Amino acid sequence: MKTENKIPYNIEETTILEVQRALESGAVTSLELTKQYLDRIATYDSTLCSIREINPDALEIAAELDKKRQEMDQVGLLYGIPVIIKDNIDTNDSMATTAGSIALENNFANEDAFIVKKLREAGAIIIGKANLSEFANFITKLDMPNGYSSLGGQVMNPYGPGVWDVGGSSSGTGASIAANFAVVGIGTETSGSILSPASNNSLVGIKPTLGLVSRTGIIPLAHSQDTAGPMTRTVSDAAILLGIIAGVDESDKVTKTSIGQPRDYTAFLQTDGLKGKRIGIDRSFLPEEEEEVALFEEAMEELAKQGAVLLDVTIPREKFDSIVLYHEFKYGINNYLHKLSDEVPVHSLSEVIEFNKQHLDVVKYGQTILEYCDTLNGDLEDAKYKEHRETDIRLSATEGIDRTVKENQLDVLVFAKYLGCAMPAKAGYPSVTVPAGYTTKGKPMGITFSGLAYSEPSLIEMAYSYEQATKHRISPVLDVRK
Repeated sequence: MKTENKIPYNIEETTILEVQRALESGAVTSLELTKQYLDRIATYDSTLCSIREINPDALEIAAELDKKRQEMDQVGLLYGIPVIIKDNIDTNDSMATTAGSIALENNFANEDAFIVKKLREAGAIIIGKANLSEFANFITKLDMPNGYSSLGGQVMNPYGPGVWDVGGSSSGTGASIAANFAVVGIGTETSGSILSPASNNSLVGIKPTLGLVSRTGIIPLAHSQDTAGPMTRTVSDAAILLGIIAGVDESDKVTKTSIGQPRDYTAFLQTDGLKGKRIGIDRSFLPEEEEEVALFEEAMEELAKQGAVLLDVTIPREKFDSIVLYHEFKYGINNYLHKLSDEVPVHSLSEVIEFNKQHLDVVKYGQTILEYCDTLNGDLEDAKYKEHRETDIRLSATEGIDRTVKENQLDVLVFAKYLGCAMPAKAGYPSVTVPAGYTTKGKPMGITFSGLAYSEPSLIEMAYSYEQATKHRISPVLDVRK
């Protein structure tokens, strides 16, 4: 086939299904597609700083997949499609896994993370690793902006670089997918780290039920809340990607709770998914900006128009200063670090702290959280830790979301932006964020659907129904200025 006069494939706002049709028809190859995304990153990412590292093997991988495609009768939906993953996810290749820390600049994993194996098995091309808020936004309380890391610098929001908050900690994945630097992306969340950048970058983000997606090979923050999940421009793409990365992993025992759950979420892409659904709204979670409140109320009107029943509810809340995340971070990060090669200069949290003290020019917002975590014992049998974990579950699930859902016979809770993220995060429950429009100055905002454990099918139904009725997402206008 002659390609000299071939019209370049339009990668802006394209979807998995659209790309796959183009690949199957020969309108584009994976190699051509990958080149286009790499060229786009080279042109625009100096402004956004969303990509921490490009995969130097991406073009070679794409060419090999093109060759294999000719020999295969059928391929999966993600075959030959470029993907960006957050830089706290291990890859056994020439890309380091750093969590944005200069201390981990030479951390080259000797094995793919479980979800990376699943992506590669599906034929995905991992074209790069996204910058992030350092250590998943768990390094300091001294006003470090979302999206900053000592190794990767400051991620910017493509809808307003330096104007709008990019969200954290999966800020680089959010900015890069919003800017059309890949077809889809993977973020991670402990509490709001997928939902926040999804809302702020006009994306769809799925924070799965704890146990649906393996955490093996992901730099940990807190194992009672950590999960990876899709960040995409459409609900359809998020559903496809979720089905690919979900699965039981013998090395992550919590995934055994997902046995029997769906592995294909595209069946739940229903345009009438809101009809008859009982939706709880707790307006104590409304944002402060009047325009954002107005956008939320418009979204609620649309939900009702699509057949949902809206109920004002009050989710019981009690202020509680939990040590769970801090305690689990010390336990998890020490377990991860002590296995690293001698090429990495740190093998414990204490060593990271000491290393950072020698690099205060880039670790410029301090490390108060790291230092506090290091004062804890990190023992998972510690009585205070266990008591706090039980309290977290009681307040967030048993007496919080569970009680509210049961007493009001709800299908879902809906929040403006990502403002209700902490409770489902602590409970291990799923949430889906969908674009809900923009302020008059162009600031993006989403709404978030949150449900009980393993309610992803219902959440996807409702999110897709809302998305298809509104189609709010608009691509950002990118600037090549530095």
